[in-house]
Amino acid sequence: MKQVVGAVLLVVLFLTHAGADELKKLALDDATSIGLKVQADSDTKIEGNGSIRITTLWPTTVCLGQVSGLDVEYAKLVYQAQVKSDLEGEAYLEMWALIAGRHYFSRGMNNPIKNKSDWRILETPFIFQEKQQPDNVILNLVINGTGTIWIDNITLIKEPLK
Repeated sequence: MKQVVGAVLLVVLFLTHAGADELKKLALDDATSIGLKVQADSDTKIEGNGSIRITTLWPTTVCLGQVSGLDVEYAKLVYQAQVKSDLEGEAYLEMWALIAGRHYFSRGMNNPIKNKSDWRILETPFIFQEKQQPDNVILNLVINGTGTIWIDNITLIKEPLK
């Protein structure tokens, strides 16, 4: 019985890809092939013992963390970080919130860090209305370009709605 099932699976796989041409195969024998390097940097920092240094060969999104248990109903949540760059392109903060099983996002595209820049504060706000309580919040850094970004002092701030 197992041989019959195995043979059927092989036929299905063959038929599924019949007439298909393999365009490219990505060998992942070496981690440098993914074009992304994330490491601690104790020499370049704003506070504490170091920052995170992110080097990329192409545009990418890096998840920096996920937070749950925030009491931010009917409030503004501000995702803030200090960022330094040596880029060909720009980068900004992005925040995703899971509310009642649905994902919503906020992007700080109006104030990105660009090219070569010293430390700057970047932020992106998210407005939570009454009865909107997130199950979790995901904190990303979006890099639209190539080069290196340092990020330090990530803070979540709750502000009352006016």
